[in-house]
Amino acid sequence: MTHNTVDYARRIRQSGGRLTPQRRLILDAVCEGGGHTTLDEIYARVQAKVPTVNLATIYRTLDFLCDIRLVVRAQVGKQTYYEIASAEPHHHLICRHCGHEEELANQMVEAFFANIRQHYHFYIDSDHLTLFGVCPHCQQSPSVTTNA
Repeated sequence: MTHNTVDYARRIRQSGGRLTPQRRLILDAVCEGGGHTTLDEIYARVQAKVPTVNLATIYRTLDFLCDIRLVVRAQVGKQTYYEIASAEPHHHLICRHCGHEEELANQMVEAFFANIRQHYHFYIDSDHLTLFGVCPHCQQSPSVTTNA
């Protein structure tokens, strides 16, 4: 599991909590998603291992893990996705036509965030920025329209 490379127990203790068996199980379930994973997928993984863990516990735990930035949450349309937080924020380009997802390095949006901070005096602390559009492959399709 990729989250085993970070001392999550220490990070949770620093936030005033402790790494309970349920929290470890839910961290494992998020990690097993290999990237963006939905609540339903997390719930299914948890239930397969420990059927007594209920959905309310998963919600509360995910909220806690997101609050302390061990897990990040991204809203994509009407769906919420979770993933283990990386060392550096990262962002995504998602094709509205085929669903292809491309990771966008934080360096690509740092200047944008700095401009907003300077102009609006608003500090952006988001770990995820998701931009929707049309990928190069779909732009070649005559059935796909772009505003470019």
